[in-house]
Amino acid sequence: MYKLRKTPIGDIPKDWEVVRLGEVAEIRRGASPRPKGDPRYFGGDIPWIKISDISKYKKGLYLLKTDDTVTEEGKKKSVYCPDGTLIVSNSGTIGEPAIIRTGKGGCIHDGFILVNPVSKADKIFLYYFFEAKKEELHAKAQKGTQGNMNTKLWKMTTLPLPPLPEQKKIAEILRTVDDAIEKTDEAIERTERLKKGLMQRLLTKGIEHERFKKTELGEIPEEWEVVKVEDIITEAKPGFASGKRDENGIIQLRMNNITTDGRVVLDQYLKVPIPKNINDYLLRPGDVLFNNTNSVDLLGKSAVFRGECEFCTYSNHITRLRVKNDVTIPEWLVYNFIRLWQMQYFKQIAIRHVGQAGIRKFDLLNIKLPLPPLEEQKQIAEILSTVDKKLELLRQRREKLERVKRGLMKDLLTGRRRVKV
Repeated sequence: MYKLRKTPIGDIPKDWEVVRLGEVAEIRRGASPRPKGDPRYFGGDIPWIKISDISKYKKGLYLLKTDDTVTEEGKKKSVYCPDGTLIVSNSGTIGEPAIIRTGKGGCIHDGFILVNPVSKADKIFLYYFFEAKKEELHAKAQKGTQGNMNTKLWKMTTLPLPPLPEQKKIAEILRTVDDAIEKTDEAIERTERLKKGLMQRLLTKGIEHERFKKTELGEIPEEWEVVKVEDIITEAKPGFASGKRDENGIIQLRMNNITTDGRVVLDQYLKVPIPKNINDYLLRPGDVLFNNTNSVDLLGKSAVFRGECEFCTYSNHITRLRVKNDVTIPEWLVYNFIRLWQMQYFKQIAIRHVGQAGIRKFDLLNIKLPLPPLEEQKQIAEILSTVDKKLELLRQRREKLERVKRGLMKDLLTGRRRVKV
């Protein structure tokens, strides 16, 4: 068993050091050309890196592209970073790391710092240090309208530092897990594209049809009908509003419990006081949940409730639909809603409010859909549900890999578990 020693940042192996970030890396904060949008500075061919680009275009450890660019004059008023530079977010979510790989480098504004190791520190090791310490760094940030850390605070940040060969080995192990996560993400993306293509074809053209007819919805198989939502349901009931919370009450599903790909998730939920007419709002398996109020981009999310919670209700931001079982199946309706959401159809019929948008019950009931015979609906739903099951397995694999990674970072970056070099 190797020996530990006590330090201000906890017990670490005896042969590790405690260092300040400024002792092992150059720290420099970004800068922004002013005024924003000035054509002298913006619109060139040099990538301009914003916080939003990290969430959109970071793949694995690497930032691959940006939405905006700057000119050579803009570059002079910012901080240019060549490809391979480690940058860390300095506003909003503090401590989010990325390594630039755009093919052209990029300029960072003051929402980032660059971290350039100058002695006895490995860049990839530092990347994982920041990733592991995001929450702690965020808590340290100076609080204004947005949290931020000045350059002095970054330089004073302490970290446990193993010998360089051990840093590289730790980074290599964590990279292996990240590579597996990236491959899983790519498989999820491919499967989602497959599902989208299958939905578009199967929900409008069906299975092995040769004769089609023209309708207001386009060409559909001759045997199919065009129906309104109100023709294929027995009820459409909005939920109830509750501004209160009650830990002894009942679970109330809300808009964030419905995903854009047709799932009900219970990672977060609220309990609210039980209403007097509770039986009017209880969910049962097979209910279709339609998100009638949300931001305009998320409006219209839908899912089949399959009993994810035993005794629960739903908010007034959701409309509960119950289908006519001799006409259609819940899955058919939800897959059509997902297809319409992907086509941004709900944006077109939305009523805009301040900060949110809504779909009136009247407009929901009058949505027109192509309807196959019941047996073909079931066949199509079975094909699409097979793809959904594959997606679910891939998501579970990704979650497992994330748990493994978090455990490894906790152990390896503190020296609780040593690696052989």
